[in-house]
Amino acid sequence: MADPAAGRPFKKVLIVGAGPSGLLLAVLLSQHGIPVHILEASHELDQQPRAAHYGPPAIPELARAGIMDILEKNGGMRLNSMYWRNFSDHTQIAGFDGSVLKDAGNVETTLTEDLRTACLPMQDLDALLLNLFVTKYNGQVSWRHRVTKVDQNEKSAWAEIEVLAGDLDLTKATVSETLRIEADYVVGCDGANSIVRRSLFGDDYPGKTWDAQIIATNTYYDFAGKFGFNDANFIIHPEHFFMAAKITADGLYRVTYGETPGLTREEYVERQPWKFETMLPGHPKPDEYKIINFSPYKMHQRCATSFRVGRVLLAADAAHLCNPWGGLGITGGFVDVGGLADCFIGIWDGRAEESILDLYSEKRIEKWKTIIDPISSENFRRVSDADPTTRLGRDEWMQLCKKAEGDVAYTKELLMGFMDVRYDFTQHYTK
Repeated sequence: MADPAAGRPFKKVLIVGAGPSGLLLAVLLSQHGIPVHILEASHELDQQPRAAHYGPPAIPELARAGIMDILEKNGGMRLNSMYWRNFSDHTQIAGFDGSVLKDAGNVETTLTEDLRTACLPMQDLDALLLNLFVTKYNGQVSWRHRVTKVDQNEKSAWAEIEVLAGDLDLTKATVSETLRIEADYVVGCDGANSIVRRSLFGDDYPGKTWDAQIIATNTYYDFAGKFGFNDANFIIHPEHFFMAAKITADGLYRVTYGETPGLTREEYVERQPWKFETMLPGHPKPDEYKIINFSPYKMHQRCATSFRVGRVLLAADAAHLCNPWGGLGITGGFVDVGGLADCFIGIWDGRAEESILDLYSEKRIEKWKTIIDPISSENFRRVSDADPTTRLGRDEWMQLCKKAEGDVAYTKELLMGFMDVRYDFTQHYTK
């Protein structure tokens, strides 16, 4: 069999982390014939409730990976209406109808004109991406390969690995052997606690952790049928703020809410029925809803000082973090790997110099600082506002949403502004 890397500027990319961003990058590179090897410490995909909404800027990347063609056939859906609501009676304050993006026109790609937010639980999206990578592109994933360090020289980069055995719990597993796997480039897509980033910068991850506790649940409750809720709803309150957004066509909602910081997981579980009865419409008792997943977590706003050091690169949560209100974390991560894929493809095809990887770092950091960080921060301040009754009068974005009501053209123009989080690296191809 012919060597796919024969005559190419490099031979292989090593990706650390079989999460959504690592899998999407692997598919995009494999489509172009670039050999990819994924290393994952766990024995399976992460099953915890995480992001489930992928905003308009991420849709072109999911479309070219082939995901949008199969999303709805696998339980996914598109999200249209999004509104902020009062806590007292859950009435609408302001919002928008995202269905105007169903025909957004050609945006950087001929693969899709429908830029509406896509919805699918992360573990299901991961499974689709993994299936594409392994079955369609014969991709290589090494499970239970825990990376302990990444290093490099002028000619290659490598990961030092512990191969795990025994207990499936990573904290209890034993090490059966140690390995060193080399490639031309190593990309860290290994999340907020990235060992790849730590290999480059130690514990330095500039930014802050919010003084707030968030609980994410996947919950069946008839928000739409009984209470007229929209596809995505953000209830503003300093203590009982929450989001209720559809994530599957059969009525599963992501219900994410604020809690008192500093309690144990057991205490949060014990308090959950009281929280739901207090904050949800209809004040339901536990027998009126069904919780599928429950996951407490902290929120962060952080960005690495560089997304490239020589042959080692960072993307998504390994490179930057933001709070989840508005979905800019996963959306920004997918836009990262789409841009990074274009950079690698340009180098592979001889159409770009290796210096385009420096541009990747520069531009993606710029987008985090100027768009992702300020907008996501304001999204959280909005939903947890101390004086919800006056928020509309102080909120430029909500006022723009009110102005756009009933005006399709203006609503589309407003929502297309989110595409600014993207950056077209192909414009820097030299040939």
